[in-house]
Amino acid sequence: MHKASNISVKNRRAFFDYELTDFFVAGIQLFGTEIKAIREGKAGLSDSYCIFINNELWVKNMHIAEYSFGTFANHEARRERKLLLTKRELAKLVRATKETGFTIIPTKLFVNEKGLAKLEIAVARGKKSYDKRQTLKEKEDKRQMDRASKKSI
Repeated sequence: MHKASNISVKNRRAFFDYELTDFFVAGIQLFGTEIKAIREGKAGLSDSYCIFINNELWVKNMHIAEYSFGTFANHEARRERKLLLTKRELAKLVRATKETGFTIIPTKLFVNEKGLAKLEIAVARGKKSYDKRQTLKEKEDKRQMDRASKKSI
C-alpha cells in the first residue's frame, strides 16, 4: 500500500532531561493537513507532554507546522491531540503516573509502513543536575573510545 518512510522526529531533550523507563507506541488522532505536514517532516516534540483528561490520554504542546498547500481548513499548530491506546495500556500508564515523580513524555514521532502517524511515548522521571553531568561524561567517554578504536584500525 504505502512504502516505508524515513520520517522520524525525535525529542532529544527528553533523553537528556529524563530517565525513561517504559515505552509505548500510540496512534494519534489527526486532521488531514496535519498528516501531510508530518510527512513533510514539519513537526516538533520539544516541550511537549502527555496528560489524562476524562480517562483519555492527550498530548499537549506538540508542534505540527501548518501545511504549506493548506487552505482555510488548515489546522492549529499547537492544539491538543488525542492518543490512541488500548485500555490495558492506558491502565498501566495511569498506575505509573500515580507514583510521585513520574510523567509521560513523547520521545519519537514517525510514520509507519502503512502510512499512519505513530507517537512513541515513555514513562519518565526527571533527572537531577548531577545525573545530567554523569550522562554527559559517559557520552564523552564513549566518543573518545570510538575515536581511539578508529585510529588503531
